[in-house]
Amino acid sequence: MVMMAAQLIFVLTTGAGEVKTVLIPSQGHLFIACNVLIMISMIAAEMWLRSSWQYHKQAVVGCGFAVSYLMYFVLEPFIDGAQMTLMMPIMIALVYFDRKLLNILGAFSLLFYTAVYFGLERPLLDKPLLEFLMVECVFIVFALLAQAVIIRAREVRSHVEQLTKSEQELMVERAISDKLLKVDALTGLYNHKSFHEYLDSLLEQCESNGLRLQLALFDIDSFKQVNDTYGHWVGDLVLKELAGKVGSMIAPNDFAARYGGEEFAVIFTDKSFQEALAAAEELRAGIACMEHPYAGGRPITVSIGICDYVTGYGKELLFRKTDRALYEAKHGGKNKVVSAACIPEDDPLVSYA
Repeated sequence: MVMMAAQLIFVLTTGAGEVKTVLIPSQGHLFIACNVLIMISMIAAEMWLRSSWQYHKQAVVGCGFAVSYLMYFVLEPFIDGAQMTLMMPIMIALVYFDRKLLNILGAFSLLFYTAVYFGLERPLLDKPLLEFLMVECVFIVFALLAQAVIIRAREVRSHVEQLTKSEQELMVERAISDKLLKVDALTGLYNHKSFHEYLDSLLEQCESNGLRLQLALFDIDSFKQVNDTYGHWVGDLVLKELAGKVGSMIAPNDFAARYGGEEFAVIFTDKSFQEALAAAEELRAGIACMEHPYAGGRPITVSIGICDYVTGYGKELLFRKTDRALYEAKHGGKNKVVSAACIPEDDPLVSYA
């Protein structure tokens, strides 16, 4: 459209009633025909790009080649150096960063312009041979520069890919390091430090947004006997398998951690207390049903204390109540779940060893 506007201004300002063309200087209708063909080529290429998923590059290259030579025929009678429009196909190859396409179009442009020069420019416009040689040299230089740009672009892309890969490796290493700092090495559950960090964050949400939360502490019953009878390596296997069971049974929004030794902790979120109590009971029953052939086939059970968080409790009171419920479960027969709500308020809050 810019090109056609410039042509219109040229015709109006010069007052030319007849416009020459490189083909037949006395016929102005070819001037109009070239512009019409340019529009048809561009519209056809645009329609192809929008309607088909194949041969996009070929459509653009073909359109660019046609437009460049049609534009050359429009400009040639009036503008010196109109041959520069014939570099458009080479520029298209540069846009795609395709060296093979650049070589093909560069060679084709050299040959095609040779045919144009000896078939049209020299007999009709009496163009000197030196101008032909200069234009061909410009084509060659431009193609070489385009080659250098493509090579440099590929070097930059390779460098960026290496940097991206290195950054990804660093991110993976950092993620692994963070996980090692947060996860217990033996059980794969979160460690004591991560548990408290997560609990502190959730308690803030409880106080500010009314988040529902329940804390459950559970301890493996008679775990010392397992270690003394079968050895610590069996005890480690029990801890590992029990942790895997816990991790597979809790909900995605819940949080499980190895609190210390044979003691574990689970934070239930987004549940009513009855739902959390049922989940804790299901957890206890699931652990009791596990088989441990390396431990003489004896069942491994846990005692669980659970407390529903009430706004205003604070972290210390929540732990004291949960710990007291666990104490009652341990000393009330083991292999059971005891709620802190079942313990009288005036009962002294003690902890067990």
